[in-house]
Amino acid sequence: MLELKGVTRHFGGVRAVDGLDLLVPEGCIFGLIGPNGSGKSTTVNLITGLFPLTAGTILFRGERLDDLPTHRRLQKGIARTFQNIRLFGRLTVWQNLWVAQNSPEDRARRSFFARWLGGRRRARDEIAHLLEFSGLAHKADEFAANLSFGEQRRLELARALAARPRLLLLDEPAAGMNSEEIGQLRERILALRARGITILLIEHVMELVMGVTDRIAVLNFGQKIAEGSPAEIQADPVVRKAYLGGGAT
Repeated sequence: MLELKGVTRHFGGVRAVDGLDLLVPEGCIFGLIGPNGSGKSTTVNLITGLFPLTAGTILFRGERLDDLPTHRRLQKGIARTFQNIRLFGRLTVWQNLWVAQNSPEDRARRSFFARWLGGRRRARDEIAHLLEFSGLAHKADEFAANLSFGEQRRLELARALAARPRLLLLDEPAAGMNSEEIGQLRERILALRARGITILLIEHVMELVMGVTDRIAVLNFGQKIAEGSPAEIQADPVVRKAYLGGGAT
């Protein structure tokens, strides 16, 4: 589904991502891990078009994304969450989900009121489902800024799902969560895979990564140093050295 060929991004003399090759099969949960500063979030920003490539090619379902703006990548089915939560704090939970909807019908109704009136019933049904899935139905009319941290994390995920993604990029979704919340997140991620959504997961909580992923790639100093099953990654001495031996932070 997603293929990166020689993907490179330099910031001046810093090689944040350096010749990265990745292949994410459709329907899998693919983990991307590495020490802080290893290039994980930069990779997500390249896939979504937030940063332009210095070199390389990104393919999604066989189509090159290199020159597509971010909103066109979203329309093609790529959605994401952010490491630092980026919600509309002065909109309600319901409104945060409504503005994120991304169906062809939504895009055909160019004016705000045409979309609101024309798609209201379908929009409400979809949003109700997302609220139930994320455990936020009782908070639908609450301002996003008033939610707890864990609730904001769940809303961030639900907002990404409102775009109907084929590929979902999760950038440290468990950051700041307690063990109970992480367990709930694990079940949600597995449920999304069961629905056919392909997931690229960046995460430092290794219990979560090892518990949900089908395959993992490890970055260090912008380069891939290992790739394999969770069991293979856990046993890899190069990976252990990167984490325990002072890799880039």
